[in-house]
Amino acid sequence: MNDLNKLLQELGISKVRLAKYLGVSRQMVYNYLELDSINKWPKEKKILLLKLLDIDIDDSGEGSISDIKVTTDYLLAVENRLNEGLKDNQDNDYLDLKGLKKEEHQLVSDMTFLIKEKLVDPQNHEQNFYALQYMYNCLQSMDNVPEIKYTLAYLSKACGFTNPNVFKFNEDQQYIFEGVIYSAFNLFSHGRSSVSKTKIIERRNAFVQEIESRNEEKLSRTQQLETGRIQALRELGYSKLTTENAQEVFEKMAEIESRGV
Repeated sequence: MNDLNKLLQELGISKVRLAKYLGVSRQMVYNYLELDSINKWPKEKKILLLKLLDIDIDDSGEGSISDIKVTTDYLLAVENRLNEGLKDNQDNDYLDLKGLKKEEHQLVSDMTFLIKEKLVDPQNHEQNFYALQYMYNCLQSMDNVPEIKYTLAYLSKACGFTNPNVFKFNEDQQYIFEGVIYSAFNLFSHGRSSVSKTKIIERRNAFVQEIESRNEEKLSRTQQLETGRIQALRELGYSKLTTENAQEVFEKMAEIESRGV
């Protein structure tokens, strides 16, 4: 099995893609690869793997794996079989990925697979659902809040996926942010007893108040826009906003706002 693991690594086949090809969870792939022989795999999964790698397995479970030379032709052949297998295993749900580069297409595919895997986990379903919902909210706000990207980069580095000295965003800002967030995480994990509980409550309350203040401002602005919309419709003699009168109504709203009415 060591030879198999090395071969998969050399081919660049991730556990996520292999799991999708085999039609099992990522954790199940890890379980399979921890076995001492491929002959202990479920028969149908073993056949799928043999077909993918175009190899024969002897009674020991290793067969010709150690003899395989990863040439360009072999790598491309495996990649083609893998892609065909993944295409055959796709659900009927259609996701339009036209216009994406190959690596972007792969990223979306891998993320979709992991999201589904988290959502079908009966033991942690509720927590996974809310965690993914929060992640979705972060993606919605990422363009306006650069700290979200810095946080994701920090976590990728902390989990060992990314070199800590790689900066894909604003290097100066990201460098400072990572130092600050490391201190905060380290304090949370190891130094909570040394921090005044009163101080923590104070900072937590300040956090809540800031959010509530921003929400009040948004609500006030929304109400202001709604009032302006109603007044603009009234002054123009319309009963509702339509695609035909939208431009005229928006211009009237801007005029009303400039009047300070």
